[in-house]
Amino acid sequence: MSEPKVTVNAVLEALRAGYRAIDTASYYKNEKEVGEAIRLSEVPREELFITTKVWNDEQGYDETLRAFEKSLRTLGLDYIDLYLIHWPLPDIFVDTYRAIERLYEEKLIRVPGVSNHHEKHLLQLENKVNTHPMINQVECHPYLQQRDLKEFCEERQIAVTAWSPLVKGNILQDELVKSLAQKHAKTPAQIILRWHLERNTIVIPKSVTASRIKENFDLFNFRLEEKDMEKMSKLDCNGRLGIDPETEDFRFL
Repeated sequence: MSEPKVTVNAVLEALRAGYRAIDTASYYKNEKEVGEAIRLSEVPREELFITTKVWNDEQGYDETLRAFEKSLRTLGLDYIDLYLIHWPLPDIFVDTYRAIERLYEEKLIRVPGVSNHHEKHLLQLENKVNTHPMINQVECHPYLQQRDLKEFCEERQIAVTAWSPLVKGNILQDELVKSLAQKHAKTPAQIILRWHLERNTIVIPKSVTASRIKENFDLFNFRLEEKDMEKMSKLDCNGRLGIDPETEDFRFL
């Protein structure tokens, strides 16, 4: 969301609908608008969970501390609930995480975390830091179910957040998803988001449309059956939309 007015209105609609977690990043260029919507909403700060991220060209120990201060000022907040490394930049992300660890120790953030980190990245951090990441935000959806990574994270009590949980809308015409939507009298998007929740995955669906924002929140009055989940498991095809953190150098993103 890069259009200022659209961003403010979307966040306000989400907060009115009952959302309390808002995900942004310095790279998205909308931290200012997120902060404005928070103030306009008059929702008590302690009820909110605000996430932002340090971008690739901001990484490094001192650089991350400066990037955090900039994000804090831009958002207009006194603290940030969750601060993430956006991508595991080779040779730098450990120092970046050490800075996040310091922010956690100083109580400037409530939760230290990472994004787009795979097992090898998490193992490097595990061996070199004192406070391990509590959240890992990764691409995850029925076409890329990330079973091994989720199991790895769960063993270490790292919560997994799914970005692009609706595959940018590409999955909404899937015949299985449509059939489950008809069965449960829900929309295809609601079926996918409920599937994530059944797998104990945090979801951050993006929408600027008020009706869809409300629709995406209406997930708590039905459950998918075990046989529904079994059918959904067969949709996995390693259908990655973004860059694979296992293989790419992210310096030039």
